[in-house]
Amino acid sequence: MLNVIGILLAYPTYKGILRHQTGYESIELYNKAAEELGLIPFYMTLRHVGTKSALGLSYENHTYMLKRLPIPKVIHNRAMTLTMSSQRKIQQMAKISHIFNGQTRYDKLFIHRLLRKQKDATDFLPKTITCSFNNLIKALLTYPSFFVKPTSSSVGKGILRVTAMPDAKWQVCWQDQVPRLLDAQKTYDFILQKTRGKKYLIQEAISLAMHEGRPYDLRVTVQRGDRGVWQVSGIAGKVAAKDRHVTNLARGGTAMRCETLFVASGFDPRKKREEVEQAALQIAESLSGQIPSISDVGMDIGIDDQGDIWLIEVNGRDQRYQYKHLKLDKTFYRTYETPMQYAKFLLSQGTEQEM
Repeated sequence: MLNVIGILLAYPTYKGILRHQTGYESIELYNKAAEELGLIPFYMTLRHVGTKSALGLSYENHTYMLKRLPIPKVIHNRAMTLTMSSQRKIQQMAKISHIFNGQTRYDKLFIHRLLRKQKDATDFLPKTITCSFNNLIKALLTYPSFFVKPTSSSVGKGILRVTAMPDAKWQVCWQDQVPRLLDAQKTYDFILQKTRGKKYLIQEAISLAMHEGRPYDLRVTVQRGDRGVWQVSGIAGKVAAKDRHVTNLARGGTAMRCETLFVASGFDPRKKREEVEQAALQIAESLSGQIPSISDVGMDIGIDDQGDIWLIEVNGRDQRYQYKHLKLDKTFYRTYETPMQYAKFLLSQGTEQEM
């Protein structure tokens, strides 16, 4: 079947399709986009994929049918493939299929180092270093405020913020706990206690623009579309909860329209949005030159109080739900439609691309 597009899902999501319980994935929007584009979505999960075929749910004529089909020529990966065994399976599938977004979570330090090599992206990068004994001392001596983050995590888990205070004290914010006021040695010991045995990075804190006394950043959905060209499919603001240091909605943050935030910060909303879009596209182009399969990402982008733009991190599996929170229905649909347009483009090209 020449118009079949594989959509690779995590097993719990796949299992919930027939019960209409697919978490953050709005499967019906994939179905709608596929129908408009003349495609058949074939929902798969790695545990049901063989060497040449897969058992999955094919959506045809408004009905799901359980079928075994040859592995589709084009696959949009929405699964979290972190284990060695799942990565090996993805690599095996990639020999006969074009899998876009072969990875859906990237090590933050790895992405930072890739972008450091690209002239077009370096201006958007906060100072970032590996978290080590010596670098932690350096950070305490150098940065007035910095984050200590796991290099591979999501929704703001495990993040510390460390800020210099009067009288040689440091305020240490750990997840949702009450901030601690510690001297330098106790700060050092506390950070080591929380990070020991795990990969962390140190990133200089950006003085983020504020909304009603709370910092905000932006989730920018950047995707390849119908001609294989990068586009910004949507932008939404995320405002930190009161007394929190992360903006993630899963950590109590609030979704807001970016134009509302820009106006409140004194920025020209049209001009600032254009600047953010241009920065996101430059970053995407820089990354895709080194990670060929990267095609659908959610970037967390900060704007400081001077209006400068900074890349906070790149998410390989954008959950997109901030647009649903804001009732931006056209934008929300576009974030599902665009990958399907790209999939159709890849089918028309008949080419394969390495991960």
